[in-house]
Amino acid sequence: MTHDRLDVTPSPSPNDPALEIILRGPGESFRWAKHDYPHHLAKWHRHPEYELHLVTAGRGRMMIGDYVGPFAEGCLVLAGPNLPHNWISDLAPGASLPGRDVLVQFDAAITDTLVKGFSEFADLQCLLRDAAFGVEFTGGTAEGARRKLCAMEHERGAGRLVSFLSLLADLASRPEERRVLARCAPSLGLHTSASRRLDRVIAFITERYTSDISLSDAAAICNMEVTAFSRFFKHQTGHNFTSYVNRLRVQQACALLAGSDMPVTQICYEVGYNNTANFNRQFHAVCQQTPSAYRDEARRIRSSRPGETRAA
Repeated sequence: MTHDRLDVTPSPSPNDPALEIILRGPGESFRWAKHDYPHHLAKWHRHPEYELHLVTAGRGRMMIGDYVGPFAEGCLVLAGPNLPHNWISDLAPGASLPGRDVLVQFDAAITDTLVKGFSEFADLQCLLRDAAFGVEFTGGTAEGARRKLCAMEHERGAGRLVSFLSLLADLASRPEERRVLARCAPSLGLHTSASRRLDRVIAFITERYTSDISLSDAAAICNMEVTAFSRFFKHQTGHNFTSYVNRLRVQQACALLAGSDMPVTQICYEVGYNNTANFNRQFHAVCQQTPSAYRDEARRIRSSRPGETRAA
């Protein structure tokens, strides 16, 4: 006997923070981004990465965990892992704010390395504890951080990393020029039925994305009908299912292209694609270059470093 699969869990509440999937670019240890407003990611959401968020234009209302308050141009906030947040600008219907948000997102592995490995970053630990509740910066700390954060748009590679580390050091150095925003925010949004369901399917995709994984496979993990699951996944992550799987595959391909001499055709199958034409198309959509061009650039960078030679 077969049984129809039913979606027995209620739809996500508007109060449930959506889970944003942060996908860093090839060769990046953290993500720098600029967003216009409105933007599809500008909603009540959370992610396991820290986020330093600068508003460059307009004013409105920000929600950081259980904190709700006004913001204006220049507002600079550090939100800790899984702390729900959103900035809603006061705009006339149909109006927009180009480049309203400038931000960096980074995971705890980076800060753990800095705190444990370098005594110069001892002050960072206190800042990270405060960031769990959301921190707004003021005074000279905020002014200097705004300049550095915006200047990073024109930097790449090690230069951008050095600026990022300098930025973190500046933010941690003057606790009197920051204020904690929320009260009990870290407990919000982490144990809803929607978040538990999403955690299950993300773990499934991460384990299986190199094989022939389908939308119906993922829907079954959540005990949902395919159409309902597709809507749920897009609402909760901001990505459709196929786009998310493709990005995971391309990121793994980038690591293999840069770190091995495996032929491009073999890498195509290694990361889950059935033919090279589709692999090349999807890779170009994410990286704006072909796999061969990506490898050539990675080898050029490696060969320019002292003590390293170009792979054959």
